[in-house]
Amino acid sequence: MKFLHTSDWHIGKSLKGRSRLDDQEAVLREVVGIARDNEVDAVLVAGDVYDSAAPSAEAQRLAVQTLLGFQRTGAEVIVIAGNHDHPRSFEAYRPLMGAAGITMVGTPRRADKGGVIAFNARGTGEPVRVAVLPFLSQRFAIRAAELVTQTPAQNAARYDQVVRDLLTALRSGFSDEAVNLVLAHLTVTGGQLGGGERLAQSIFDYYVPATAFPADAHYVALGHLHRRQTLPAPCPVEYCGSPLAVDFGEQDNTPVVRVVTASPGTPASGVDIPVTTGRRLRTVRGTVAELADGAAEYGDAYLRVWVREPARAGLREQVQEVLPNALEVRIDPEFAAAAAAAAAGDRPSRPSTGQRGPGELFHEYLGSQNVADDRVERLFARLHDEIVGAERDG
Repeated sequence: MKFLHTSDWHIGKSLKGRSRLDDQEAVLREVVGIARDNEVDAVLVAGDVYDSAAPSAEAQRLAVQTLLGFQRTGAEVIVIAGNHDHPRSFEAYRPLMGAAGITMVGTPRRADKGGVIAFNARGTGEPVRVAVLPFLSQRFAIRAAELVTQTPAQNAARYDQVVRDLLTALRSGFSDEAVNLVLAHLTVTGGQLGGGERLAQSIFDYYVPATAFPADAHYVALGHLHRRQTLPAPCPVEYCGSPLAVDFGEQDNTPVVRVVTASPGTPASGVDIPVTTGRRLRTVRGTVAELADGAAEYGDAYLRVWVREPARAGLREQVQEVLPNALEVRIDPEFAAAAAAAAAGDRPSRPSTGQRGPGELFHEYLGSQNVADDRVERLFARLHDEIVGAERDG
C-alpha cells in the first residue's frame, strides 16, 4: 500500500505582518494533487494544521477544503493535533469530520478507543493499522505538583516514560498481518530544528529517543520539526518537514511531502516529492544600488534585506521602493561590525585640545552606531540651540 506523509502546514501563519494564506492555499492544492496523482491509499497529517489554537475563519476554510480534497481522492485521511492546534477543537469536530470520511484526533486515546485506526488499503486490500499520538504537552504528561517539586531532569525522564507507555499501549493494536504505522507529533532526540519552531516546545527537556518507537512499526510518520530528516532507529522514523518555509530561518530547507510504500513484513520505503508552489523566502545583501540592480533576479520571493550602508532616515522606505517584497530591512551585521571597528580605530583616545562640544560628541556617537545622516545632525544642532537659548533667556 502507499500513503502520503505531510505535516506542519501552519495555516494562518503570517510573516512580518504579511498574510500567507494565498501561498498556503497554493501549496496545499499542490499536495492534494500529489496524493491524487500517486493514487495513495492514505494521507497521514502529523499535526500543526494551524499556526494558532484560535485560527481565523479563512484558515479553517482552507484546512477543511484541503482535507476534503484528500478525501475525494479516495484515500483514508487521518490528521492529528500538533502543539499549535487546539486539541479540544479537534475532538469537537471529530464526529462531523468522521461523517465526511476524515479521522481527526486531538488527544491521546486507548488503542481500542480510537488510538489505533484500522482500514484496508483500497488498492491492494492489505490491512493497515495506524497508531496515533497527538502532541502531548508536559502539563498533560506531568502533574503541576511534579513540575514544581521535581528537577528538570526528573520531569524530562517522566515525560519520556509517559510517551513510551502510550506507544507501548498503542502497539497492542498492531497485527502481524497488517502494515503497522505510527503517526505522532513530538520532538525526537537528535532531530534538527527547521528554523521556525518554537524552541520552548521543541528542545526544553521534553523529547523522546527514536528507540521509544516500536521496532515492528513499518514506518513512524512524525511532525513538529520543520526540516526533512531521517532518524536512526530499528524502524523507519521520519520527519517530512513543512511544505512551506514559515520564516526566514527555514529559507534553505527543501519543502517536500513523502510518498511511502509498505507491505506486511517489509520495512517501508519512501520518496521525497518536492513542493514547488508558494513564494520562497530569501535573504539578500548589498547597497541600495546593488539591491536595485538585482531586483529582477529575486522574482516574487519575500525578502529579508541586509543593507550594506550606514543607517539613515528613510533607508527602509528607499529599499522597499526598489524591492516591494522586502518584509524586513536591517543593516548587515557584518557591515555594521566592520564600520564600528573602523570608527573605533580612527577615534582619538582623548581630545587634543580643549573639550569637545555637544555637536562633536553627537557626531561621534552616530559614527559608533553606524549612522550617517546629516539631517539628524542638523536636527540635533537645532534642538540644542533651542534648549540653550531657552535656558539663557530664562
